[in-house]
Amino acid sequence: MEYFVKRTGMAVATFVAVITLSFGLVRLMPGGPMDYIRQMNEGAGQSPDEVARQVELYAAMNPDEPLWQQYLSYLGNVLRGDLGRSTWYHEPVAEILGNAMPWTIFVSIISMILIYLIGISIGAFMAYVEGTRFDVSWSGASILLTSIPFYVVGLVLVSVLGYNLDLFPTGGHYGSGIDEGFNLAFIASVIHHGALPILSLVLAGFGAVALQMRGNAIQVLGEDYLRVARLRALSQRRIALRYVARNAILPMYTSMMISIGSLFGSSIILEQIFQYPGVGYFMFRAISARDYPLMMGTFLFITAGVIVGVYLADLTYGYIDPRAESGDSEAF
Repeated sequence: MEYFVKRTGMAVATFVAVITLSFGLVRLMPGGPMDYIRQMNEGAGQSPDEVARQVELYAAMNPDEPLWQQYLSYLGNVLRGDLGRSTWYHEPVAEILGNAMPWTIFVSIISMILIYLIGISIGAFMAYVEGTRFDVSWSGASILLTSIPFYVVGLVLVSVLGYNLDLFPTGGHYGSGIDEGFNLAFIASVIHHGALPILSLVLAGFGAVALQMRGNAIQVLGEDYLRVARLRALSQRRIALRYVARNAILPMYTSMMISIGSLFGSSIILEQIFQYPGVGYFMFRAISARDYPLMMGTFLFITAGVIVGVYLADLTYGYIDPRAESGDSEAF
C-alpha cells in the first residue's frame, strides 16, 4: 500500500510540475502565446475588454488577474479538461484532442505490441543459437534497422506502397463512404489506413529490442541457477519460459512502458507523413499556424502519456519482480 501511495504521489506531482511548466511557457515567455493572442485580437480592432475576454477564452486564463490567481485558474482548468480554444480551428482544444487521441493511441499501442513481440521472439532465438549464421545475419539486420529513423522508413513506404503501387491509402483514418461503427468494413478500413504508420514504427523499432533481448538472454543463459535447473532434469520448455525468458524480459519492462510516451512523440512527424489526423498531426499543424493553445494541449497530452507509462510500469513491476515492492530494486 505504501508503495502504491508513494508512486501515485510521484505521478501526480510530476504532472502538476508539467502543468506549471506549461503555464510558465504560456504566461511568462516574452512574445509568447499570451502576447500573440492579444496582438491577433487587437489587430482585429477589438476593445481592450474584448481582447482580454478573447485571451481568457483561448489561453484558459484571465490576463488581468494576479499571477498566482492565473496559475490556480489555469491549473484548475487543465485538471477539468479545459485546455483553451484553438486559434486556428476555433474549437475547444480538448474536443480536438479528444477526437484525435484514439487514433494516435491505436497506432502507438499496436506498434509497441508488435515491436516487443517480434523483437523479443527474434532476440531470444538469436541468444539460443549464438554464433550461428542466423544469429550473425539477424544481428547485422537489427543494427541496420535500428540505425534508420522511422520517418525515413515511413517516407519510403508511403512513396513505394502508397503512391507508386497504390496498395495502401496515403491519408485519413478510414475510407470515405464507410459507416463509422463496430462493423467489418469499418474495422478493415481502419487497419488498412493504419498499416503503413504501424509498419514504419515496427520496422525501425524491433531491431533494438531484439539486440537488447539477445544480450539479456545470453547473460541469463550463463547463470549458475540454469545449470542447477538442467541438473534437476527440468524440461527445456520450463527452463526457457520460467527462467530465461522471465529474467531476460524483466530489465526491458520499464523501457517498454516508457516507450508509449516516445511513440506519442514520434507521432508528430509520422502522422504528418501519412496525413493521419491524430494528436501528432494537429501538433504539427499547431506549430505551423502558431496555434499556441493547441500546441500546449498536445504538449500536455504527450507528457501525460510518458507519466502514465512510467506509473503503470511502477505499479505492475511489483507483480513481476516482488523485490520492487520490498524496496530491494527500483523500476527505474
